Amino acid sequence: MTILEIGDVMRKRRESLHLKQEDLSEMSGVGIKTIHLIEKGEGNPSYETLIKLFTILGMELIAKIKTIN
Repeated sequence: MTILEIGDVMRKRRESLHLKQEDLSEMSGVGIKTIHLIEKGEGNPSYETLIKLFTILGMELIAKIKTIN
């Protein structure tokens, strides 16, 4: 998944929960500017930042090993 796709999924989930970026920032401790950049696909969030945001949004980050064809 690209950062653009992650940001899009995160934004859609936030909106489905009727949260503003400000709400998510306050609840997660992540800055509004960081959230804005991630949602636009322009950020470079750390693993820890994504975990904070995903936890509030009821999402999880999963790493999978790709199969080689």
